[in-house]
Amino acid sequence: MLLHEVVEVSAQVGATRSRKEKTRLIAELLARTPPAERELVAWYLSGRLRQRRTGLGWRGLQSLPDPAATPSLEVDEVDAAFEHLGSLAGAGSVAVRAAAVVELFGRATEVEQRWLRSVALGEVRQGALEAVMTEGVAAAADVPVADVRRAAMLAGGATYVVDAAFSGPEALAAIGLTVGRPVQPMLASSAPDLEAAIDKVGGDVAGIAVDAKLDGIRIQVHRRGDEVLIATRSLDDITGRLPEVVDAVRTLPASELVLDGEAIALDEAGRPRPFQETAARTASAADGITAVTPYFFDVLHLDGDDLLDLPAADRWAALERLVPEDHRVPRWIGSDPEEAAGFVQRVLADGHEGVVVKAASAPYAAGRRGSAWVKVKPVHTLDLVVLAVEWGSGRRRGFLSNIHLGARDPDDPDHFVMLGKTFKGMTDAMLAWQTERFQELKTHEDDWTVHVRPEQVVEIAFDGVQRSSRYPGGVALRFARVVRYRDDKRPDEADTISTIRALL
Repeated sequence: MLLHEVVEVSAQVGATRSRKEKTRLIAELLARTPPAERELVAWYLSGRLRQRRTGLGWRGLQSLPDPAATPSLEVDEVDAAFEHLGSLAGAGSVAVRAAAVVELFGRATEVEQRWLRSVALGEVRQGALEAVMTEGVAAAADVPVADVRRAAMLAGGATYVVDAAFSGPEALAAIGLTVGRPVQPMLASSAPDLEAAIDKVGGDVAGIAVDAKLDGIRIQVHRRGDEVLIATRSLDDITGRLPEVVDAVRTLPASELVLDGEAIALDEAGRPRPFQETAARTASAADGITAVTPYFFDVLHLDGDDLLDLPAADRWAALERLVPEDHRVPRWIGSDPEEAAGFVQRVLADGHEGVVVKAASAPYAAGRRGSAWVKVKPVHTLDLVVLAVEWGSGRRRGFLSNIHLGARDPDDPDHFVMLGKTFKGMTDAMLAWQTERFQELKTHEDDWTVHVRPEQVVEIAFDGVQRSSRYPGGVALRFARVVRYRDDKRPDEADTISTIRALL
């Protein structure tokens, strides 16, 4: 298949706000794609490359050759070119990579060049998110979307199950949890307090557990024999960065396992260090200074048995038998609401950010955010996206300071609705960091405002939500302040404007 067919559909998907139309466009292209290229085309329709590393950055793609007059690039040629680029290393690789870029981009039309540059830099903004792609695959293959969704959750994404979907429901049903292949993590919804969370889960305190919510990095750990894999929330492999976690998991009395948990940096008193220290530590190999401790709260597989569909209470019992207490997330199980509230207060006093209320009867719903897990934080926080930044004045002159905050539009994943600004909560180090970061993301600039690509997620604390005609979303945050920047989250994981309006 010619690349220009994919680029054309990608543009059409990005131009519509209708989820139904996005699904139709994706399904129609997949349906006419040759079988050998379906998975690759699905990757490209998702705005992503198969390759996690290409060795390309802004600098290497600033100057491109003249575009071709007519389309000729095939999708499999593009895939092979990026595979080659990702393999280059060592002496002379810079010159060889530059020549390979000229070769690939010189065969691309002007429209294809823009798309290739965007996909190489992770900047394709077309709204073909996982849910839309899942529905598109199901429609193209004429199979139940529920079958595709479950298979995708266990395989790590819809792009991995395209061929199985076209083979039919039986092939999809045959996809299960595989030790060594990360699955999409189960996610939690939110509630303002413990009582609301219990009501949301089911209303019966005797049928729940309350877990401490650690302010660490979500990890999913797979082990087969002595081989250990550690994946992040976004399924990236960080095994080499966490040797202390590998060592801890190798001591567990099992030959095969899959665990869900958190890795967190603690101080000498056992209290959590600032999140930035944990994030920095898990972003690089051990430096001998900051260590992380793993804490697990669920087990998905144990010595040949998949546990995902078991009630949570059964999985918790298996976890207690497998993992010693000093590597388990603190958990309360009981029948007295006052005891539950007391546990919450102890968790907060220990320096943790909140709790997660969990239904004891619920299976592990990989990749889903529902009412079986409900998180409670003492301070309201939202994950928003930075849309623009204003230059500071006075003490902040020379720094980018006041950030414009955007919430995701649930009907158009590429659109973010502005709902306010804030310059509060920023340290000097944060001001310096964001001045550099947002100039890298700059799209254009006027007298005092730098407009940026909507890629940086920021966690914002606030005291409430109020109606406002000043901003297009019709709402504004009261006393918004920056908690931290979330490099572990993508813009498509930001909170929606619907969530914020519901807080009214």
